[in-house]
Amino acid sequence: MNKRPGHVTVTTEVGYCNFCQRTRTLRREDHQLGQLVRTIVACETCHRTLSSTIGVAAPPEPVKEEVPVVEAAAAVEEKPKPKRAPAKPKPAAATKPKPKPKAPAKPKTPAKPRSTATRHPTRKK
Repeated sequence: MNKRPGHVTVTTEVGYCNFCQRTRTLRREDHQLGQLVRTIVACETCHRTLSSTIGVAAPPEPVKEEVPVVEAAAAVEEKPKPKRAPAKPKPAAATKPKPKPKAPAKPKTPAKPRSTATRHPTRKK
């Protein structure tokens, strides 16, 4: 995954919360801040921060290159895959006639504007 600045990685784990005095689900957030990482551990039940630390980001793992094995490839003979028949075109779907438009409805009159300054609560009798 891309470790760009501002990137946040969230993980949850079960641990002991000192505020709840019980085993709870703890939320761990790793905020990527350039070459630094801020780690915040909080309890998901009481929403208290248990720890907040800043450390140096781990260097990215080097990409491992695969070395082709010539001996194994020569020993295993590849079988040609059977070819599939070409796809047949689907028949055209029957088109339904469009319904006739309904008679034009009367245009609705716009609602009368109300002043917000003169609104009064309704009285119940």
